[in-house]
Amino acid sequence: MIQFNEFIFGRLDWSALTFLKVFHQPNINNAIASGAGFVEIFGIIGAILFISYFKFWRELWLNWITSTDHKKIGIMYLVIGLVMMARGIVEGFVMRLHQASVPIGGIVDANHFAELFSTHGTIMIFFVVMPLIFGLVNYIMPLQIGARDMAFPVMNQISLGLTACGAGLLLVSLLIGQFETGGWTAYPPYTGKAFSPGVGVDYWIWAILFSGIGTSLSGINFVVTIYKMKAPGMKFMHMPLFTWTVLCTSILIIYALPPLTIATCMLALDRYLDFHFFTNDLGGNMMNYANLFWMFGHPEVYILILPAFGIFSEISSTFAGKRLYGYTSLVLATMCISVLSFLVWLHHFFTMGQSAMINAVFGIATLLIAIPTGVKVYDWLATLYKGQIRFTVPIIYLCGFFVLFVMGGLSGIILANPSLDSQVHNSLFLVAHFHNVIIPGVLFGLLAGIHYWWPKMFGFRLDEFWGKITAWCWIGGFSLTFLPLYVLGLMGMPRRMPSYTNVSFEPLMVLTAIGASVLVIALVCIFITIGISIRRRHSLAVPLGDPWNGHSLEWWCSAPPPQWNFASLPTIDQLYFFTVVKNTADPYEALNDSK
Repeated sequence: MIQFNEFIFGRLDWSALTFLKVFHQPNINNAIASGAGFVEIFGIIGAILFISYFKFWRELWLNWITSTDHKKIGIMYLVIGLVMMARGIVEGFVMRLHQASVPIGGIVDANHFAELFSTHGTIMIFFVVMPLIFGLVNYIMPLQIGARDMAFPVMNQISLGLTACGAGLLLVSLLIGQFETGGWTAYPPYTGKAFSPGVGVDYWIWAILFSGIGTSLSGINFVVTIYKMKAPGMKFMHMPLFTWTVLCTSILIIYALPPLTIATCMLALDRYLDFHFFTNDLGGNMMNYANLFWMFGHPEVYILILPAFGIFSEISSTFAGKRLYGYTSLVLATMCISVLSFLVWLHHFFTMGQSAMINAVFGIATLLIAIPTGVKVYDWLATLYKGQIRFTVPIIYLCGFFVLFVMGGLSGIILANPSLDSQVHNSLFLVAHFHNVIIPGVLFGLLAGIHYWWPKMFGFRLDEFWGKITAWCWIGGFSLTFLPLYVLGLMGMPRRMPSYTNVSFEPLMVLTAIGASVLVIALVCIFITIGISIRRRHSLAVPLGDPWNGHSLEWWCSAPPPQWNFASLPTIDQLYFFTVVKNTADPYEALNDSK
């Protein structure tokens, strides 16, 4: 009987159910782990009961899960991103709370802390930011170029399913077994079988493989759609900046994701079949993994940030009531960033023993990539200059981006110097820099884009009052949480450390914990904003589909658009075609005349 159970269930037994740990060993560490598991269980049960009560199962299956409509797929990506964001933000809060409470013993043990920073990084990069980006791209990009759907609708559905499978594995790891503890990069040999024999690394491998393949398929889909399905007469220089950034991002995905997929497969072969790709014996070399991972990892930074740059281009022009300043320079800057992003990956491991010459070359390349980024910031500022600015929620995010992202960029210039980087690379200074780029540069842009395009998706605007509270909470919470980490890093506090003995770290760690609690409030405010807006949807309705007086084609169709998007389109002969038609005639009559 015992052998039969082992054959069927392997190592799966009652001790593998992490949400029951608190009943076996009652302490605060296990209470937090078990509490998180029970929250997830009750959330799943609540969702099932909600769908069952309102009899949504048939609707969910026929019109959503099996749909190939790019708009519905985009919304499902957004749902995945927001759900996973809830877990990622709370995990970040628990880490900061633990570090602030180290003088009184902390709230989690060292292994749990390592698991937290590993899941937090993996979730936020692969299963929050990427789904939010793909959600907006899926919904908006075909509308901006006048397409009726993606080039490959079924492949689009498959990509969503693969991403959902990866996210599902992350959620299962909270209930059964545990996640890996080697960080979001999962460096071997620590993640090899000898040092990590549990299931944690396997969760990471399969989650990344599923999502990576889905992401690659989406990149191909986006490129073909833009190349082949533009509206009649639309040339590349007639495309909105958001579509341009999607095009460059998709090309980056096609070339950058294969190294990650290959590295993950090689790690799996090391673990399952003893291939020794990344071990010191039998000819392996861990540096092969580091190079493969960061050949993906640094283009990934721009895969994340370029679509956000496209969003900032759209909202700066719309809410300033002006044409976008320096359109051509913004397109060229996007292209330059895309090319240079493949030439800087080694700056992620200046401290791993390369020659001074190699470090210098990659340091110079890192400095160069700041130039086109600076061009973009100046173009957006010039767009706002003397404009009739409407101080809406997206503009608040844009203002927060200007201040905080530029600070993060300047700290990146410091880290581009290999000599300086070697002093602070393994400190909280690096953590501050990374978050100082990703949160204001990417997350602020995506939240601004969701607020901006929400009326197009659902036919009503998000509540401005609660939207502004949410935006200010994100800006204030970020500043309190991550700016003190620069000081802590310069004071010598290592990153990824669950404890410390230097009492001078404590005041700033308490400040970061307060900031993290504000970020949790910001997260809650997102859902409050959505809930209040749904309740007030009739007063917030946008029957004409163009609430912001936008410039690009997505504002030409109704809100939400019909399944076919456009019955017909006139010949597009310039970038601001929709604006010109609005200023000279009734655009909807022009659309009818073209049928």
